[in-house]
Amino acid sequence: MVESTIFANTLFMKKTFCLALVLSIYFSAAAQTNLPPVDKSPMDMSYYPANYPVLKIQDKITEPLLARVVYSRPRKEGRNIFGGLVEYGKLWRLGANEATEIELFQNVNIGNKKISKGRYTLYAIVNETSWTFVLNKETDTWGSFKYSPEKDVVRTEVPVEKITDPVESFVMAFEKVNSQVNLVIAWENVKVALPITL
Repeated sequence: MVESTIFANTLFMKKTFCLALVLSIYFSAAAQTNLPPVDKSPMDMSYYPANYPVLKIQDKITEPLLARVVYSRPRKEGRNIFGGLVEYGKLWRLGANEATEIELFQNVNIGNKKISKGRYTLYAIVNETSWTFVLNKETDTWGSFKYSPEKDVVRTEVPVEKITDPVESFVMAFEKVNSQVNLVIAWENVKVALPITL
């Protein structure tokens, strides 16, 4: 009885040692891999309908997929954003890093123009009382440095709404208002909405 207990303890210790050895080799190798640091402005994604992938796996979809926006989320961090970091009258990538992209899964209307389903870059020209949204065919681009107006699909102007509760991290999300879907953008003390209709 004593011998079997000693044998079991020895076997357990050997297994534990082997597991510890394997884990230390794994984590040592992972530490040597050149992984990128966490970005200051993480990439995010919004869908309409909201949480579409989750609804899809739960079989709770009540309306077809309309759009998805992929963007990076800078933080205010005490900076003066609109009229400062984001200069008035200049083209802006709508966030940080790569230019914001919107994918339309249906043909829609934006700015009284029919837009075919597909993937587009979305920019804005920011002013104090209004923004002009620019939908452009050139995708997979960083910032707005390679922007070409010849590839614009549509431009549309929307009013600015001032908000009282400051927004620290730049955010984009879809909301449905009656029969139209708005892409709502908020940061600092500003909110705008880009109307999208079928």
